[in-house]
Amino acid sequence: MRQQGPVLVTGGAGFIGSHLVTRLAGEGYSVRVLDNLSTGKPSNLAGIESVELLEGDIRSRDQVARAVEGVTAVFHLAALPSVVRSWEDPVQSLAVNAHGTANVAEAAAAAGVDVLVYSSSSSVYGDQAAESKTEDLEPKPISPYGYSKLLAEKLALAQSGKNRLRVLALRYFNVFGSRQDPDSPYAAVIPLFIRHALAGTPATIHGDGKQSRDFTHVDNVVDANLLAFDSSASGVAMNAACGGSHSLLELVEQISALSGRPLEVVHDAPRAGDIRHSRADISLAAAAIGFSPRVSFEEGLRMTYESYRRD
Repeated sequence: MRQQGPVLVTGGAGFIGSHLVTRLAGEGYSVRVLDNLSTGKPSNLAGIESVELLEGDIRSRDQVARAVEGVTAVFHLAALPSVVRSWEDPVQSLAVNAHGTANVAEAAAAAGVDVLVYSSSSSVYGDQAAESKTEDLEPKPISPYGYSKLLAEKLALAQSGKNRLRVLALRYFNVFGSRQDPDSPYAAVIPLFIRHALAGTPATIHGDGKQSRDFTHVDNVVDANLLAFDSSASGVAMNAACGGSHSLLELVEQISALSGRPLEVVHDAPRAGDIRHSRADISLAAAAIGFSPRVSFEEGLRMTYESYRRD
């Protein structure tokens, strides 16, 4: 890995971002974090040395310009997540995810940053019938969130090569792990189900539960970010996932086994923008940056369950 200069992580106080900051600091990097703390928490960065937290918003060009000063790399994770939230406020989703990304990418190029790694989403694919999502599929998002992430991805990649900036986009698939907030009104399914399992309360599945996801432990996407940083690849979007799939009913069984008691389930109507099946083809990331998932779904789920049980 390139041992040079400080690096910037936008959204670094959040779930995925704080795991990346932890790893970067452990590798000896001086890390600057830009986060508006709308969903991120300073406590996620507690005890990490060589971290500078700037409370600011990627929608502010001035704040972004100050944040990128003197850094050699930018890992751009700041976003307004959640498909559900994007339906409630699509304008805000677009402003943060797309316009904010345009600010970050433009500032990175202007400041002479070496590399920008953008955190994109599998939501750009939409609900296509292909068994595995490959990067040559035409993006067909079906939610404001998916559209905002696709536009953001294009805006980031458009800066590739400007002032020698190298840009890569990583399309995440259903990332899970410790520090993911189970109490958010937009909580992801794994922390939500684990919280219900620990409390002995029923979990809600929207639909029949046969919908499947490529659940990917956070350590794997952190690996993908570092590999992208250390590679020579540029101007490309690639999947970052495990390359497998598990239904929500399978997830219920796995969590029930970990907790030692059945997790009760209540079924509700499907939600707008939810897709039926999602699984990544990760061959491009393997070839381009040497990516291979280290943590299996089963091991990641065990680690995650234990982290919530201890909290």
